[in-house]
Amino acid sequence: MAEDHVTLKSGFGGKAMEGATGSRPGLLEKPVPTAASPTLSSLGAVFILLKSALGAGLLSFPWAFYKAGGVTPAFLVELVSLVFLISGLVILGYAASVSGQATYQGVVGDLCGPTIGKLCEACFIVNLLMISVAFLRVIGDQLEKLCDFLLPSAPPALQPWYTEQRFTLPLLSALVILPLSAPREIGFQKYTSILGSLAACYLALVIMVQYYLGPPGLVHEPHPAARPSSWTSVFSVFPTICFGFQCHEAAVSVYCSMRHQSLSRWALVSVLSLLACCLIYSLTGVYGFLTFGTDVSADILMSYPGNDVIIIVARALFGVSIVTVYPIVLFLGRSVMQDFWRRSCCLAGGLGALAEPSGPWVRGLLTVLWVAMTLAMALFLPDLSEIIGIIGGISSFFIFIFPGLCLICAVGVEPVTPRVKCCLEVWGVVSVLVGTFIFGQSTVATALELF
Repeated sequence: MAEDHVTLKSGFGGKAMEGATGSRPGLLEKPVPTAASPTLSSLGAVFILLKSALGAGLLSFPWAFYKAGGVTPAFLVELVSLVFLISGLVILGYAASVSGQATYQGVVGDLCGPTIGKLCEACFIVNLLMISVAFLRVIGDQLEKLCDFLLPSAPPALQPWYTEQRFTLPLLSALVILPLSAPREIGFQKYTSILGSLAACYLALVIMVQYYLGPPGLVHEPHPAARPSSWTSVFSVFPTICFGFQCHEAAVSVYCSMRHQSLSRWALVSVLSLLACCLIYSLTGVYGFLTFGTDVSADILMSYPGNDVIIIVARALFGVSIVTVYPIVLFLGRSVMQDFWRRSCCLAGGLGALAEPSGPWVRGLLTVLWVAMTLAMALFLPDLSEIIGIIGGISSFFIFIFPGLCLICAVGVEPVTPRVKCCLEVWGVVSVLVGTFIFGQSTVATALELF
């Protein structure tokens, strides 16, 4: 049966090989290739993972440093999180090679059972929808600021209709975002991911330079908070870090798209992409916090003067960065809807030519539906900061909980020594517990802010 991710599937031994040989591939073995021919290079995989993580969370890191109580505690939280973030990516690659599945939800469902698989699909679709809405909202805010800069003489109440978000954002979605989201393979996104990563690097560089230049109208905080107000304030930044570093939803699809698949190569790809991401996030967070201190905004670009040309260019390029990552999120969400479509059609008695989930008609319909739904939500969303905590909490499932469960289930069927099995199971349990704590803390904090 054809699938939208057919070119992503590497043809691991999976269930078919298990039935033929009676065993699965070992822990460090390279999967056996099949007729499918993945074309993504390791460097391309690094850029796609990097760009998947370098999204709207970049704007919130200076605010997260403030909430943590300063540079030192925030940096320590980031380093501790980085261990689990890299571990989660490596586990997902290993779990994909064990299960023979080519999507995140497929891996979880195969290893952890149908009930956990259904939970994964539900969390997956909700999280990706909210991320898409957040991305469109960020793009809309940057478009609004650009229009204000281009038409400075007109008062806000008399701005032309064509400068409003309700016109500019749908126009950009139809002319740029929708065509970029149409391709069938995620490997296509490696080209736009390079451009988006460079745009994000420019934003970090601008924040660093602006700290030293100190343009007119920019007030430095003389004595930023040097210590957290309480231990709970340190933990409160975990959802922001999860929101910023989340690229795990794309991990399985990227891994299955690589030409050369092995656990060691995938571990190197994971380390390089997240270290580069950590460097960009840390520079943005440190210099943004040192520039504004306790007055830093949840969106760092909103703290700068609106008439600074350098900041205007940064806004434009960051908008480009977000535009290039939106199609990756849409691709992943569409794969879940295609799986549901496929199951529904099979129950109804088979697939017709026009109803094939990977075909252009269904793929185009689901793409248009996703863009239209997220666009409508973005236009009426009151505040971006209200959903960052929710997204970060749900992201803990994909970064900590589901990878931990997959590791526990995978080592139960893998030919590993008892000592290795015990260590991996312990790490899986720790990952699940950490993820549960972050989700609970985020849920409580968000509920207190809303009610």
